[in-house]
Amino acid sequence: MITLKSLHEIDQMRRAGAVVARILQDMAELVAPGITTWDLDRLAESRIKELGAKPAFKGYHGFPACVCISVNEEVVHGIPSKKKVLQEGDIVGVDFGVTLDGWFGDSARTIPVGKVAPEASKLMEVTQKSLELGIAQTREGNRIFDIGHAIQNYVEGFGYSVVREFVGHGIGRALHEEPQVPNYGPRGKGLALKAGMVLAIEPMINAGSPEVKVLADGWTAVTKDRSLSAHFEHTVAILPEGPSVLTALV
Repeated sequence: MITLKSLHEIDQMRRAGAVVARILQDMAELVAPGITTWDLDRLAESRIKELGAKPAFKGYHGFPACVCISVNEEVVHGIPSKKKVLQEGDIVGVDFGVTLDGWFGDSARTIPVGKVAPEASKLMEVTQKSLELGIAQTREGNRIFDIGHAIQNYVEGFGYSVVREFVGHGIGRALHEEPQVPNYGPRGKGLALKAGMVLAIEPMINAGSPEVKVLADGWTAVTKDRSLSAHFEHTVAILPEGPSVLTALV
């Protein structure tokens, strides 16, 4: 069942989104060669407590950390580790959410570690732009696949591929609500979008094949061909006048 949010409820979600954005920025500023993914998770947990929120991911279906941190060929759901040391030239996907006063916010970005290769920089740039194009389609009267079509059409123009196994989702009182939001699909098809919907839109784009596999830890998804992958995400509310990003840094 899809739940439509009132303007007051969307304002509450915007407060949660602001916490997510602030902590994501804090983590981005810490990213540097020699930092471990565990260091980023510890920073996030500390800041969550300081800002009066709760981690959305820790304990969710048994996930052991506050942040999903995925490096290079890792697509999503990487587990932070003291042994995972960031190196110059890596790209690191940081997927993060909180709950505040019963409302969830969820966002992700891919961050360069020091100076990265031009192909890595281009992948991140294109993936971020695809998110913006998907968000632009998130308006009343459009269809759910309009979002994915905009993303897919753009990234495939650069020779990249869209991950099929993981998609965006509705969000609100629960981290994952209906509907699913694919990052691909035919324009003009699928569920009609309505004001009051709140969606987490999150393209995961591979430099090579779209195929992924989950490692033995049961969480970390990697590209099958070990090509680079990038991930960007925002929580977006559909207002009568158009889309409003709830996890934007202000």
